[in-house]
Amino acid sequence: MTGRRPAGRDRGSFTAEMAAGLPALVLLLLAGLTTVNAVSTRAACLDAAREAALAASRGEQGAAAGREHAPMGAEVTVVREGDRVRATVRAPVRALGADLPAVTVVATAVAAVEPGVPEPQP
Repeated sequence: MTGRRPAGRDRGSFTAEMAAGLPALVLLLLAGLTTVNAVSTRAACLDAAREAALAASRGEQGAAAGREHAPMGAEVTVVREGDRVRATVRAPVRALGADLPAVTVVATAVAAVEPGVPEPQP
């Protein structure tokens, strides 16, 4: 036969523990969702940087091609350095459900300039 403890001293302890632990659990959930959002935004930035670098290496408008694939609010820069083109995409990621400062996600891609493509005019 198992002995049961008499009710009284432990009464309400589960409620108190739940009240203390639930905000921490919600905070952990929001941090996890923000991390997933940041990782997916970085993947989109990397895709946009690759497209921008490839377009610029062919002599096309790299920044415009990058903006088509970039996440909303992203900044696309394309720089030609000799026989290479470097495209950088920066995008802000906000924490879910908070007015916290945004985290900036950055992705860079480099492509070789194809032969016969002239230097851009200033």
